[in-house]
Amino acid sequence: MKNINKTTAILMIFTLFSGSAFSQAKITVKGSDTMVILAQKWAELYMKNNKTSVIQVTGGGSGVGLTALINGTTDIANSSRPMKQTEIEKLKARYNTLGVEIPCAKDGVTLFLNEANKVQELTLKQLADIYTGKTRNWKEVGGNDAEIRLYGRENSSGTYTYFHDEVVKADYSATVQSLPGTAAVVNAVKKDVNGIGYGGAAYAVGVKHAKIKKDANSTAYQPTAESIKNGEYPISRYLYMYLRNRPTGETKKYIDWILSSEGQMVVTEVGYFPLK
Repeated sequence: MKNINKTTAILMIFTLFSGSAFSQAKITVKGSDTMVILAQKWAELYMKNNKTSVIQVTGGGSGVGLTALINGTTDIANSSRPMKQTEIEKLKARYNTLGVEIPCAKDGVTLFLNEANKVQELTLKQLADIYTGKTRNWKEVGGNDAEIRLYGRENSSGTYTYFHDEVVKADYSATVQSLPGTAAVVNAVKKDVNGIGYGGAAYAVGVKHAKIKKDANSTAYQPTAESIKNGEYPISRYLYMYLRNRPTGETKKYIDWILSSEGQMVVTEVGYFPLK
């Protein structure tokens, strides 16, 4: 009887710890540094209310996340830019799928200026001329007589690609100092009275937002919920999650929560802009 009871106890312990009550559904998320603080907040709140879920979030840049999706080393790739055709073709070649694109938030790419900089607004053309090196002195755009110092992102960044394709539309100046994340860009501009940088709106702490306008005759706007919603801020974009296939199970449950009113409230709290 003692042996039977001992065996039964062992089986009960094994069943208890291997059963559904203790099983964990792990979801890996990798990619956009712009989205890291948002993705981490989503994961933190979701796991708090879903004790059996484990969501692992890492950055590295949109390109890094999409490469991981193609290589099968992440479940979700966060990206601050749409997938490139070459990336879609790689995904199709490996998995016979075009992938699934899920817009999950909006962002206004923000131009960061030092708080002592007297420049208040810039046109898209002025930004292009600044970041290609055509305009090199702040006095050319209404500022002090001082050299413009440029800060930007690494080429694995979705923000780097988006800003290049939508604003600069030419080769970046060789003088742009490439930094590993938007937080580093903001920190550099905060310390450099003549600096300018770009990145996600949620990171703009301790620096000034430059108002941006489409051209010299347009109204200048800062990235706000209203200007993003009305399509007035000229460099707004979607932030995306990419998957190899349509989400199922715990992954679907998690994404549905992100897109819910509760998940979208987190977007606003972090400093980005909800889908609706």
